[in-house]
Amino acid sequence: MNFLNVEIPVKNLPELDKGFVPLALFFKAYEKNATQPLCIAVERSGGQVGTWECKTYNTPEMAAADSYYVDRLVKFLLWSWGGFKVSICGNEKLAAEIKAAYSEGGSRQFDKEFMEGVYERPFEVEYRDYADRPTAFQKAESVGRHTNGARIGFDAGGSDRKVSAVIDGETIYSEEVVWYPKVNPNPDYHYLGILAAMQTAAAKILEKGRKVDGIGVSSAGVYIDNKCMVASLFLKVEKDDFEKKVKNIYTRAAEDLSRMLGYEIPVVVANDGDVSALAGAMGLKENGIMGIAMGTSEAVGYVDGDGNICGWLNELAFAPVDGQPDAMEDEWSGDIGCGVKYFSQDGVNKLAPRAGIELDENEAPAKRLKVVQGLMEQDDPRAVQVYESIGVYLGHTMGLYSKFYDIKHVQMMGRVMSGKGGDIILETAARVMDEEYPEVSFRPEAPDEMTRRVGQSAAAASLPDVK
Repeated sequence: MNFLNVEIPVKNLPELDKGFVPLALFFKAYEKNATQPLCIAVERSGGQVGTWECKTYNTPEMAAADSYYVDRLVKFLLWSWGGFKVSICGNEKLAAEIKAAYSEGGSRQFDKEFMEGVYERPFEVEYRDYADRPTAFQKAESVGRHTNGARIGFDAGGSDRKVSAVIDGETIYSEEVVWYPKVNPNPDYHYLGILAAMQTAAAKILEKGRKVDGIGVSSAGVYIDNKCMVASLFLKVEKDDFEKKVKNIYTRAAEDLSRMLGYEIPVVVANDGDVSALAGAMGLKENGIMGIAMGTSEAVGYVDGDGNICGWLNELAFAPVDGQPDAMEDEWSGDIGCGVKYFSQDGVNKLAPRAGIELDENEAPAKRLKVVQGLMEQDDPRAVQVYESIGVYLGHTMGLYSKFYDIKHVQMMGRVMSGKGGDIILETAARVMDEEYPEVSFRPEAPDEMTRRVGQSAAAASLPDVK
């Protein structure tokens, strides 16, 4: 495969998406003969700076490849680490291109505005000489794994909400309730659903003669000090309503439950991807865990080799995985080839028609996914093709993620991973990695069925440190 004058050796392509250009193999092939040093630095809150050393060609014939390589690298690092300032060190022309892209009206305006919303400060791109590149500074913190006391764990998904009641580390009750947060503009809809779930779990704890000692929340989006900074769950909520009713939605629900019960209940809110990684780390009793939940979107979290959360965004739903020019566009960010359209129910719904499966476009995405899952349970060869294609995507993307994360295990969770289809995804991804990325030691794995679908709410319950 030739892409932007880079010859990419690819052995495995998805049967239903032959145009797929694995970004991991593009990076690998591009970097093979590049010689000009370049450093990309990304600054985020607390004075933390991530740096990435690489090389470019800086020749006329490779100009397009240089631009694409740096654009995709900056995009991946931003959505992995998070940040409000990017420094391109060593190539003034490429720095100017990135600055233009992340300016008002530029191709990455969504990314710029998202980061400004998270960090509540203007987004910057600057050029520096390579010799003047910033020094890396990162910090991490321990989170979760507390099992003492009676706890509520709540997991807010895009198609269902899950809640667990956990007493001294044992889950005594779990439930899933279908809801539609991403299409509802009324923040009271979200709030009442959250409060109802917490009340249900609290009742189960009270039935056991215990008081509620803590509430842990796992939710899609970016959370700082338990506040919701940005989240696709509340996509349709107007900005004023978001500020007034969504930013503190989980702490408000916890405070109202506290008033109902007559005592204060501590609450901790974390990104659902980080909680999925925490669930994997707790289950395996190991560290260096990436958790990926494939549901309404792709939620990713990471527990480092010391068992800590790094404070990174890990919003890899918006990070690129595919280089093909006509890849499916993400309607929220406006970019193409990003993980959300490959590792979520959108990925299934994208591929199903290509396999000859007719889906009702008027049905909710979760219901369309259930149609494909039903066919898979009957071993329909069309459904098999869908899940095998996702497995190829996943195998290549594991090769990509291993470039940026130190991983011992990847735990796959979420509705898309349920049933026979999930098994096919894992088997296919492992085969692709064996053939394309033999140097990568891990292979994606899955916990049991209940942990796949409800485990995050139980892990969320471990978040508060209850004395």
